[in-house]
Amino acid sequence: MSEPDDLFGAPDPVAPPQPDGNRPLADRLRPATLSEVVGQDHLLGPEGALTRMLERGSLASLILWGPPGVGKTTIARLLASRAGLAFVQLSAVFSGVADLKRAFDDATKRRRVGQGTLLFVDEIHRFNRAQQDGFLPVVENGTVTLIGATTENPSFALNGALLSRCQVMVLRRLDDAALDRLLIRSEEEIDRPLPLTEDAKATLRAMADGDGRYLLNMVEQIIALPRDTPPLDTAALSELLSRRAALYDKDREEHYNLISALHKSLRGSDPDAALYWFARMLNGGEDPRYIARRLVRFAAEDIGMADPNALTQALAGWETYERLGSPEGELAIAQVVVYLGTAPKSNAVYTAFGQAKAAAKNTGSLMPPAHILNAPTKLMKQLGYGAGYEYDHGAEDAFSGQNYFPDGMDRVSFYQPRDRGFEREIGRRLEYWAELRAKR
Repeated sequence: MSEPDDLFGAPDPVAPPQPDGNRPLADRLRPATLSEVVGQDHLLGPEGALTRMLERGSLASLILWGPPGVGKTTIARLLASRAGLAFVQLSAVFSGVADLKRAFDDATKRRRVGQGTLLFVDEIHRFNRAQQDGFLPVVENGTVTLIGATTENPSFALNGALLSRCQVMVLRRLDDAALDRLLIRSEEEIDRPLPLTEDAKATLRAMADGDGRYLLNMVEQIIALPRDTPPLDTAALSELLSRRAALYDKDREEHYNLISALHKSLRGSDPDAALYWFARMLNGGEDPRYIARRLVRFAAEDIGMADPNALTQALAGWETYERLGSPEGELAIAQVVVYLGTAPKSNAVYTAFGQAKAAAKNTGSLMPPAHILNAPTKLMKQLGYGAGYEYDHGAEDAFSGQNYFPDGMDRVSFYQPRDRGFEREIGRRLEYWAELRAKR
């Protein structure tokens, strides 16, 4: 006797048929095959990783990592179809342990009759550690092929044990060409051109910020206009649509990505790119004080003695912002960005300090040489404290050449100035002192 269908869990609910014109545009344009997915050729093109996996007939458990609106759910559904697997979808936002157990039990029943299951878990990073651990046995024994979707960096958001059993596939934000293809498909679907100038179309794609679903949602607002609407220019489009806030979360990965981009642009002496990333962070709502603090760190770490004034400039910009506030004070921070970006670079002090800390840890409690110890008591004088000390201001060239390292420790040159900026002069000075020290 065959088992009733409901033992395998309720299928995806089927809504009553609707006329195409009543369905959301994003649903009407949903790809029917993997070849129709735009913007992910590195995964789905002729040499793409997923294409090769399907050709081998060995679809592995996957983590699809990428920004919103790039096709993670669609790709998972189409992979299930291509691989001949039942497609089951859960959302970590709305599902709990009971939902997972039911999905695993249903998959076990399907397996008994030779039917595999692709379990798609949207926003899988929202499951806690115990819930993520629950996937391990059913993934390992092949009960389900797991595809998790996440907008968060899997290295931080997922358990190492689960991550080791899945391959991570990185989905890219949709570029301008991919978004343009969606606009063309939209026009074909509605059988008329969008009432937009070419500049307005470019603005629309920029407003989408790589999110195809958001682009199509905006297109729906445009096609709802009367058919005799003249083409909208950029200004008219901006009045019709509210500009989307840039993707930025001060508590998550994008925050660290952008500050890293700012830091490395400064290190690469590119003030234009640095200003761009500074502006991106401000647009995302970043606290200018945080940026100012990082610029002070940069001045000490990456410029140092190549331009000692950089640290002063960074502190002055921070102080100016504190006095003026936003938005006027942001100009002072922008000036600091340009100053640091155009300053000569050196990490010699940063490197020297790291080496000095390591040496201090390794040498323990070595005493300073006796001649540089103060001798405030008679006993200390009898013990030789201060004996033989040479007052540098009384020496020729104000340089005695004495040893200031502990007795029993060889002299170490931690600080190696670079041959650029102010450090070029410091290097010459240190070479001169080294020659005097060798003579004396």
